[in-house]
Amino acid sequence: MSVSLYQFLKENTWELTEEWYKGLDKTKGGVYGSTVPEKIQELKQQNHEFHLIFVELFNEESERLDDEFGQWVNKIVLDQAHLATPLPEIIEEFFNNQTLYLKTIDTYVETHSPELSITEYNKYIQLLLHAFQQIVIEFSKRNQEKSEQLLLAQKEMITELSSPVIQLNEQIALLPLVGEIDTHRAKVIFEQTLQSCVDNRIQSLLIDLSGVPVVDTMVANQLFQLIEGLTLVGTIASLSGIRPEIAQTAVQLGIDFNRTKVYATIASALSKLNFNAM
Repeated sequence: MSVSLYQFLKENTWELTEEWYKGLDKTKGGVYGSTVPEKIQELKQQNHEFHLIFVELFNEESERLDDEFGQWVNKIVLDQAHLATPLPEIIEEFFNNQTLYLKTIDTYVETHSPELSITEYNKYIQLLLHAFQQIVIEFSKRNQEKSEQLLLAQKEMITELSSPVIQLNEQIALLPLVGEIDTHRAKVIFEQTLQSCVDNRIQSLLIDLSGVPVVDTMVANQLFQLIEGLTLVGTIASLSGIRPEIAQTAVQLGIDFNRTKVYATIASALSKLNFNAM
C-alpha cells in the first residue's frame, strides 16, 4: 500500500524537529542559543507544533488552516524568549525549515513515489513555498506590532517615572525635570503634576529645570500653563535652575514669570521655602 506525502510527513514530524534542531546554529543569541534543557525542550515543542499544523496543508481533507497558523504565530510572537531574539534570526529559521521540507519531499519521492508526475511534484513545491511566504509575512507583521506596543509601553513608563513629584513635607514638594521634553512628555508632566498636587494637598511646588538641556517655545509655554494650572488648584509654584537660554525663550514668547518666585538652585529655594513654611 502506497503512503501519501501527507502520511509520510505526519509520521515524521518529530524527526523534522530533531533534524532542524540538530542543524541549528547554537552560537546565536536569544531563543536559539539557550543551553538550559527546559528551554531547549520548549523550543523543540514549539517547532513540533508548527509541523503538526503545517503538514495538514498536504491533507486534502483538511479545511483552511488560517486560524491554527494564526494561533501558533501569536503564541510565538508573545513568547518572551522569541521577543528577545532578533527578527532576522527568526525569519532565517523559517527558511531553514522550508529547506528541510524541500529535502523531505525529495526523500519521499525517491523512496515512496518515484513515479510521481512533474505536475504533482511542482504542485507540492508551490504549495510549500507559498505557505512559508505567507507565514513569514504574517509573523513579521505581528512581531513588529508587538515590538511597537512594547516600545510604546516602555516609553510611557519612562515618561511617567521621569516626572516625579517628590513630597518633602506635608506642604512642600519638588518636581525635578531631567532630559529633553517633547510635546507628549510635556502633556504627561502637566496632567500628573496637577493630579499629584491635588491628591497630596501640596501648597508649594518647586519646579527645577537645571537638568533640562533645551526648552523650546512649546515647552516654555507648557511650563507657563502648568504654573497657571497649579495656581487654580491652590498650589504655589516656584522655579529653580533656569538656564539663560530658557530665560531668553520665555522673554521672546512674552511669558511673564514676574508673579513666580525664581531661585538659582534647589538648595537656595528650599532654604527659603522651608523658612516661609515654618
